[in-house]
Order: sequence, then C-alpha cells, then structure tokens
Amino acid sequence: MVPLDSAESGLAAAMFEADTASHELGIQIIELGVGHATATMTVTETMVNGHGTTHGGYVFLLADTTFALACNSHGRPAVAARADIRYLRPTRAGDILTAHATERTRFGRNGIYDVTVSTTQGTPIAEFRGDSRITTHR
Repeated sequence: MVPLDSAESGLAAAMFEADTASHELGIQIIELGVGHATATMTVTETMVNGHGTTHGGYVFLLADTTFALACNSHGRPAVAARADIRYLRPTRAGDILTAHATERTRFGRNGIYDVTVSTTQGTPIAEFRGDSRITTHR
C-alpha cells in the first residue's frame, strides 16, 4: 500500500494505477503526499543503450512519472507544461533508481517541481525540473 499524506493524493494514486507505461517498466510508488512523491525503478537489460548505460529516456520517464504524481497530489488534474533534465552520471542494468519529487511553488493553475534521481547509495544521477498546469480536461 502506498503511504498517502491526505485524501487529496487519491487523484495521483488513481492516475498512476491507470499508467500502463510506468507499470510496464516496473516503476513503484514509495511515498506519495501533497506536493511530493518518491518512486523507484530497476534498470533492466532492455533499458541500456549502445554504450551499456541506462538510456536517458528511461531516466526521464522515471523522473516524469514522479513529477506527475507530485503535481497531481492536490486533487486537481495537472499536466506537464514543460520539463527538462540534466544527466549527471551513468547507471547500468541492475541499478535501482529512486526519484524524489518536491514542489517548489504553486501559483494560479501553475506549479514548479524539482525531481532528483539517485542510486541506492544516494548518488544523484539526474536533476529534472517540471512545470505543471492544472487542466479541466482529463
């Protein structure tokens, strides 16, 4: 069971439940609360590139999923308006990655969130920033 800080986080949990892409990659929610989330993923052999390191798209997907959980944790549907990532260190098959998303600010229908992706040793491997927009469409 996912630890929830409040009933508002239910929208984010329901959104994740329907997220086939994240489930297929083995992403799991570790923590989910209002304005923050933590998720994890194990890098598999099918996630590595020609250099033998984790393909950046998978790192981005883990960060983006965790960002989505955090920005939907207020009980109103939100989508990404913009996102970027900085890759700091490579990882390889078998590594377990953990993403921590933190809300920096919310204003009107907008929000800004930072996500750090780290190894199990706590070494940061990527920094992601996402801007969210509350939407009336689902």
